[in-house]
Amino acid sequence: MKGLKFILAGILFGIVMSKSEAISWFRIQEMFRFQAFHMYGIIGTAVVLGAIATYLIKKYNMKDYQGNPIIFTPKEMSFPRYIIGGIIFGLGWALTGACPGPMAVNLGYGYWAIAVAIVGAIAGTYIYGVIKDKLPH
Repeated sequence: MKGLKFILAGILFGIVMSKSEAISWFRIQEMFRFQAFHMYGIIGTAVVLGAIATYLIKKYNMKDYQGNPIIFTPKEMSFPRYIIGGIIFGLGWALTGACPGPMAVNLGYGYWAIAVAIVGAIAGTYIYGVIKDKLPH
């Protein structure tokens, strides 16, 4: 029962993603071709909500579900890590028509072809873990 709130949050996330059409490869391709504002509006809303949530977490010293304080540690700003990582992520997003959240929602919708992209994302994460010490951090 402890995980029920997380399952419900995931269901709500899936509903919001599908109703906003954020899981549509067509909408994602429109965004990458600069043909529509739809996805930029969704992403912009997510950025604003994330900034507000971060502000509130810091202001009220909120704790995680286990009671531990949530701590934001500053990252070292390095140009290559963000450019190279962003290009790889963006290429995967453009080629598959889905980023990680919509991948799960598409699988839940029964679009089994997305399983190939999910396996690729998991493999990419594993490969990153293996070679991360050799990358520019």
